[in-house]
This record gives sequence, structure tokens and C-alpha cells, in this order.
Amino acid sequence: MCRKMSTTPSLENLGVVSWPTKTYIQKSAGRFNKMSSSQEFRHLVRIAGRDLEGSKKLVVALSDLRGVGHNFAGVVITRLALDPRTRLGTLSEEQVKGIEKALHDLAKTSLPQWYYNRRRDPYTGETKQLLGSDLDFAIKNDVEAEKNIQSWKGVRHSLGLKVRGQRTRTTGRKGATVGVRKAALIAAAKESAAKEEKK
Repeated sequence: MCRKMSTTPSLENLGVVSWPTKTYIQKSAGRFNKMSSSQEFRHLVRIAGRDLEGSKKLVVALSDLRGVGHNFAGVVITRLALDPRTRLGTLSEEQVKGIEKALHDLAKTSLPQWYYNRRRDPYTGETKQLLGSDLDFAIKNDVEAEKNIQSWKGVRHSLGLKVRGQRTRTTGRKGATVGVRKAALIAAAKESAAKEEKK
């Protein structure tokens, strides 16, 4: 005899966990990798040369790193089979080292090219993920190269003006010419006209 199965199996039975806005597939025999429960909570955790708050959840805490966005942090956590709802301060030292290693070596995995913040580097041709001061240094070098070849973007950078085609008539006003002095000029003209009439 055959039993009729329910038409919609529950997500829990399929090994899928819903998290506020995204769905994560559970790893390692139906559950996430175990968090260290014996270790004490750390309020500051150092990853990639920066102190991160231990009270934040993993994805949010990792996205505080310069060069790591919310999506990239989510991919790193998913690849390491960690629970994204876990607080960063509850991780063991091994797990923190694993996260740091994954952030630096993730370019070797099979992620799509658009995940990385340095695609087809003009000097090396590599696609990689830059973090912290490396990202700042690369951006500074790119701007200097634009200035040296005197491209339109480079000229705008060197003049301190907006580069990406934004409006400049009403915004980004700085320097000695800020403000409208029309009223003051009209008042001064009226005073000078009144003095001339008296003479």
C-alpha cells in the first residue's frame, strides 16, 4: 500500500533554515558547525588588523571591515558553514583564524568575478579582494594614474570637482565663492545711487 505524501514538505525537513531575509542551507549532517560554548565571550575580536565588536552578529561584524560588504561577508560565513546569527564574540580562536584565512584566500575559490572589489587589476590582471589599507592604497594609485594621463576624470579629480557627472550648480559648493551675494550688491548699488543723487 502506498501512502499519500503531503504535497509541500516543510523546510526544516529539507535542511533549510530561514534567517530574517535570506535562506541558508545547513551544513554537516543537518546542522551548522558547532560554536564553542566553553569559551568565554570576547567583546573585541581582531580580524584582518581591525578590532571588531563581539556583540554583533557575524555578517554585520564582518561587514565593518573596509573592503567587505554585507553580501561578501554572507558568502564567507556560508562557505565556512557558520551560523550567521551567532555573535562574533562567541567564536573560538580557530574559527576566527578560519574567517581571517578565508577573507584573504577566498579569491582562489569558485566565486563569480563580480563578488570581488578588485576585478582585472590594471597592473597584474588578477581578480582579487582587497581589505583595509590595501584597498585605500589601490584606490589612491588609480586616482593618481588618472591624473597623470590627464583623462577627464583625472582633471576633475585634480580640480577637486565632482567626477561622475553630478550636478555642480547647486551642490558641492565650497571655497571663497560660496553663497549668493545678490542682495548685498543691490543694497550697495542703491546706497551709491542715493549718494550720487544728493550731490
